[in-house]
This record gives sequence, structure tokens and C-alpha cells, in this order.
Amino acid sequence: MAPIMNALKGIALQVAATFLFTIMSALVRIVSERVPTGEVVFSRSFFALFPLLALLAWRGEVSAAVRTANPFGHILRGTVGVMAMSLGFAALARIPLADATAIGFTAPLLTVALAALLLRERVQAYRWTAVGVGLAGVVVMLWPHMSGSFDSADHVVGAACALIGAGFTAGAMIQVRRLTQTETTAAIVFYFQALAAVAGLATAGWGWVRPGPGEAALLVATGLIGGVGQILLTESYRYAPASVVAPFAYSAMLWSLLLGFILFAEAPPLLVVLGASIVIGAGLFVIWRERRLGIERNREDAAATPPSGPTA
Repeated sequence: MAPIMNALKGIALQVAATFLFTIMSALVRIVSERVPTGEVVFSRSFFALFPLLALLAWRGEVSAAVRTANPFGHILRGTVGVMAMSLGFAALARIPLADATAIGFTAPLLTVALAALLLRERVQAYRWTAVGVGLAGVVVMLWPHMSGSFDSADHVVGAACALIGAGFTAGAMIQVRRLTQTETTAAIVFYFQALAAVAGLATAGWGWVRPGPGEAALLVATGLIGGVGQILLTESYRYAPASVVAPFAYSAMLWSLLLGFILFAEAPPLLVVLGASIVIGAGLFVIWRERRLGIERNREDAAATPPSGPTA
């Protein structure tokens, strides 16, 4: 078990990363009023490379970041990840910040289902039940968007983008699991940012705009804040197990409610808050169950290992 101070540091880093990602989402929501999604994706990814490369250079890990044994795996992860990012940004341009954040919480639940289907992981009834309950929460969250409670059809499109984007996020997480078998964390993060920047740049001929000074500053800030957030998120797992720090990612709901109210005067409907609570509860149960299974496996491994004795 990690020392208490390390666990607290890991939790603090996770909360800080989540706060930065929520600020980044708010900036995306602001700048997307005029700047196309592809241009935002490019800025988010390209400028995120600067803090990432600075950290890798400081640690002497640049060579580890560019070394890869699975380039096609990175391309697949990049393609799925760019789709997730693009749909997430499209959602932020159309629906309130808290709504987009809440629907995005579907991704960990969908990851459980995809892990069973694609990775052949054994998923027991407890986790399938949690996935089912979480998806019911999604229906509750989507109801205000699909029932005409909002004035614009854009809200329906935005909610659909958020939900489909969560599916692509789950797919990206599955591919990351595969990549960790041969690739370093530095390589996985570096290649995704680089490929996402290239993908965003490829949309330049499809209606990019020349941003004004304020918009340009927001685009740069989006990338830099997102890059620092990614670093803090990665660092959080150095100091504590995933089962300890992962639940604090749900603090994004609090930050999105606060920023949405302060910056956009947005107050999500009660059904969205209720649905988000159901999804968060289901996600926390999955994390708790994963931790229990990990403890049980460790006990089984320890029991199966013969005690070491003196050698002749």
C-alpha cells in the first residue's frame, strides 16, 4: 500500500488535473462559438505538445516517447481518440458544460462492456448490473434534451455528440490497454497528441477562420492547459493506485456546475443532475469492485506461491 502522503499527493494531482480539464472544456465552449471544431482540435493537441515535450526533456525521456514497437496501434488509438475529442468539442459547442460533462461519465461504463467484447475480459454480474444502472442514468440525463425541454434542436445534436463521443472515448481506452503491453506511457501520450494535431490540421481546408487576438489566446490556452492537465493526470497514478485516485475524476461534475454557472449562467435541469448522480454512483461501484477483485487476485496469487525456504 502506498504511503498516506503519496496517496494524498496522487489525489491532489487528480483533482487538479480534473479542474484544468474542466477549465479547458469551458474555453472550448467559448471559442467554439466562431472557431470550427477541427481548428480547436488542432490547437488543443499542438500546443499541448509544448509542456509534454518540456517535461520529457527534463526527465531525459524524449527518446522513450518517440520509440515505438507498434506504430499502427498508435494510429488506431489516435483515430479513435480524435473522433472522441471532436465529438466532445462539438457537444460543448451545443449543450451546457455540466450536461456535456455528465454525459461524458458514460465512458468508463462503456469501457467495461467493450473490455468484455474486445479484450475477452471476464466481467461478472456485479459490474454488468452497474453498467445497466449507469445506462439507465444516461437515459435520465438525455431526457430533457430529447423531450423538447430545450428550445434548440442543437441540444439534441449536442447530446448525441456527447454520448457517441463517450463511446469513442471508451474505445480509445481499450486501445490504450492494448498499447501498454508494448509501449511506454510517454509514447502513448506523445503519439496521440501528435496524431491529433495532424488530424486537426488536415481540416484546415474545410472552413478554418483567422482567429482574433482574444480567440488566438484562448486556443493557445486550451492546448497548454490541456497538456498540463494530462501531465498532472499521469503523475497522479505514480503516487497512488488507480482505485484510489480514479474516483476523484468525478469532481469534474462539481467544477462544471460552478464554471457553467459563473461563466455561462447555466443551471442544468434536475433530471440531468439526477441522471449524473446515477451514472457516478455506478462508476464508483465499478471502481470499488475492480479494487476488490484486485485484492482477491493478490490473495489467490500469494496462496498459490509456495513458501521459499533454505536451499541446499
